[in-house]
Amino acid sequence: MSVKEILTGLSSNEPIKTALAIATLNALSAACWEKGIKGDYRITNKMDAQDAVSMPIEKSVAVVGAFVPTLHALKARGGRWWVIEKEPETLTEDEMCHYVPAEEASGIINQADVLIITGVTLINHTLEGILAAAKPDAEIAVMGPTVSALPEPLFKRGVSIVGGVVVTQPDRLLEIISSGGSGYHFVDKYAHRMVIEKR
Repeated sequence: MSVKEILTGLSSNEPIKTALAIATLNALSAACWEKGIKGDYRITNKMDAQDAVSMPIEKSVAVVGAFVPTLHALKARGGRWWVIEKEPETLTEDEMCHYVPAEEASGIINQADVLIITGVTLINHTLEGILAAAKPDAEIAVMGPTVSALPEPLFKRGVSIVGGVVVTQPDRLLEIISSGGSGYHFVDKYAHRMVIEKR
C-alpha cells in the first residue's frame, strides 16, 4: 500500500486501520528527526514522560487511561485526582474511589489542573473531545507508544508534553511482538522512551 492510502485510515472507524496509519505517521516523523528536521520543541531521549509532568499536591489531576506508574505516584502524593477509564476492571480496589466512567469524563476533565492522556485516544478518536473539554490553563500531557510523531498538531491544541517511544532495533521488537510480548518486554532493550516538550 502507498503511504497516502495507509493514511486514509486516520479517520477510519476500524481501530486496526487507524493504528496502522498512526504507526506510519510515527515512522515518517522518525525519518524527519533522523534528517535533522525539528520544530520549536525539545526532545529528551531515554526519559519517561511522567517524569516531565509536574503534579504538586495542590493541583487536581485527571488521568485518562490507567497508567499504572502515574496512579502509583498519585496514590503516594494524595490530593484531588481522578482516573477516567473505559475498563474499570484494570483498576485496583484502592483506585476505585477515584474512578470516573468514560461517559462522565467531560465534567471532570474541565476541573483538572493537570491532564494526563493515553495515546490510545488517537486510535479511538476521543482525543479531540478530551482536549476541547480541558481548562484553558491546564498542563496537558499525551503519552504512549502511539504518540511518537511530530508534535505540532498536539501543541496547537493545548498539549505541552508528549511522551512516546523510539524503536532502536525493529527486527528484535517485531520478534517479541509476534511472540505475544508487550512494551514491558522490549522498552529499554530494543526501544526507548522519549519526551517532547513545547518550548
